[in-house]
Amino acid sequence: MNIVLCGMPGSGKTTVGGQLAKSCSLVLVDTDEEIVREHGEINGIFATYGEPYFRDLESAVCKRLGARDGQIISTGGGCLLRGINAAYLKANGKIVYLRTQPETLISRVQGDTSRPLLAGDAKAHIYELYAKRKAIYEAAADIVVDTDPLTPEQVAEEILKKV
Repeated sequence: MNIVLCGMPGSGKTTVGGQLAKSCSLVLVDTDEEIVREHGEINGIFATYGEPYFRDLESAVCKRLGARDGQIISTGGGCLLRGINAAYLKANGKIVYLRTQPETLISRVQGDTSRPLLAGDAKAHIYELYAKRKAIYEAAADIVVDTDPLTPEQVAEEILKKV
């Protein structure tokens, strides 16, 4: 079985994924890192080919990873915008939504230039994305963990209790 982490940019998917990987002795795979390894930097992909092309690459990665077993999968923030990606990832896994409030997300991503959808006014973009994505994450999730009051280690513990 895979544990698949979803949530907004800055929700702690990669950090919590690292904690889970250590606790479970599983490999951590990050969908964004897979795309970068195979196709180059995300900002460059967005600039050259646009978001739909990036989402196609993301779907291909989800299909490939969902067919495997025994991984912690950290998804990109927009990965579940396509329902087919959730289906791919649920094939061998449980999806965990790391629910994080916008104010916490803003404090974590301020000044991060590696996230193309947050370029410019990150605060406004976070609120906009949160409004659009919250219901999508909740609908896809098998498990929801509220991360705001917790450390990454505590979030990982909560996930392991519920999986």
